Amino acid sequence: MDSLIRRLEAHRLGESEGSSDDRHKDESAKGIVPAQKLIPTRTLGPANRGRLLQALYDIGPSSRADLARLAGVTRGTIGGIVQPLIDQGVLAEGEVIPPNEAGGKPATKLWFSKDARPICAVLLMHDRVSACLVSLEGKVYAQHAADFPKNLTHPTDAFRIISTCVEETIASGKPILGIGVAVAGMINTETGTIVTASLGPFLDGLPLEAELHKRFGVTVCVDQDTRALLVGDRWFGQGRGRRNFASVHIGETLGGALYLDGHLYRGPAGAGGEIGHTTVDIKGRICQCGRRGCWETIAGSKWLTDEAKVRRLPQPHSLDVSRLLTLANDDVPGARELLRDYAFNISVGLANLQQFMAPNFIVIHGDIVRGGNPMLHLIQESFRELVFHRPGDEIALAFEDSECLAALRGAASLLLSELLNFVI
Repeated sequence: MDSLIRRLEAHRLGESEGSSDDRHKDESAKGIVPAQKLIPTRTLGPANRGRLLQALYDIGPSSRADLARLAGVTRGTIGGIVQPLIDQGVLAEGEVIPPNEAGGKPATKLWFSKDARPICAVLLMHDRVSACLVSLEGKVYAQHAADFPKNLTHPTDAFRIISTCVEETIASGKPILGIGVAVAGMINTETGTIVTASLGPFLDGLPLEAELHKRFGVTVCVDQDTRALLVGDRWFGQGRGRRNFASVHIGETLGGALYLDGHLYRGPAGAGGEIGHTTVDIKGRICQCGRRGCWETIAGSKWLTDEAKVRRLPQPHSLDVSRLLTLANDDVPGARELLRDYAFNISVGLANLQQFMAPNFIVIHGDIVRGGNPMLHLIQESFRELVFHRPGDEIALAFEDSECLAALRGAASLLLSELLNFVI
């Protein structure tokens, strides 16, 4: 495992030192599309290894022969990739497959070793930091969390809390592969710096990737929380094996991410994903971002509690989707209408996303998931009326369970994608 990590670090450093990205910046700014780079010989091995591990994640525990058939190569080629991973403790031999009628030696299935080093995953919200260890097969354990004091004002003080949480998480376990961080805010993915954090201005400008690397001496990946959710969906959730899908978070804030033709979409320096701030009503309410009529103003959880107060529902400030469903089932006046209005408002933004990018499968995370199937069905009814249907297209929405665990697995998946050279 140590040799694998050293080779991967050398590969990453080699790419950054020999990169021609700087030479293309001026051309890109002028709208000139640079020629696609060829794959250097030194990266072919890591690329093939990454593709093999991608296939293993997608199809589950598999024999060398199965992987060879899937990849269209010989079993010897697969063995040449697999054996070093076994020696380094990344993969392990598992279940024995009996020989078929034609005879031959029994085969064994390969899967990720339970003894492999875990990843430290961190979820950074405006009021709280959570951390855990995640195994290569997605098992979450050793969870720790800490609240940010309400009087916190400086990034240095915030980092002290974050690093302490990480220390407590990794203290009792084996050495980690690295740290993946999902942040509820805008991220410069080229530097790993928090540009601005939703509702947490004390995090603005924090060079989190550099500071965590300096403190713990391991590879660190930092990205927006919704993009992390999507990467987690890709490896461990309902996006596994899909070439196109979207992940959307609906709660106090709204965000989205796209996986298109087998790749996570990121704008320059990590821009994009601010679906909550797409305009749905040019004469609508003022958003917390200062603009008017953002989708977040009619589909966020704040809209729900504000409307509950206007419509005189009981205990409006503590209302969530789960309790609203209960009130609707109890025929509390105004509850059923508010529920349908909220479902429609959510479907508007989802339909805009589908109409523009056609992901065809949208995984939904956040507070809205507490409404379960009844809420999902209401959203689907409105959504179907708002989108075009092409012959042969299947368009579907799905709720994902365990929001916090999904985000932490997503944070780990960011690091996993980087270290094992997955094509993201």
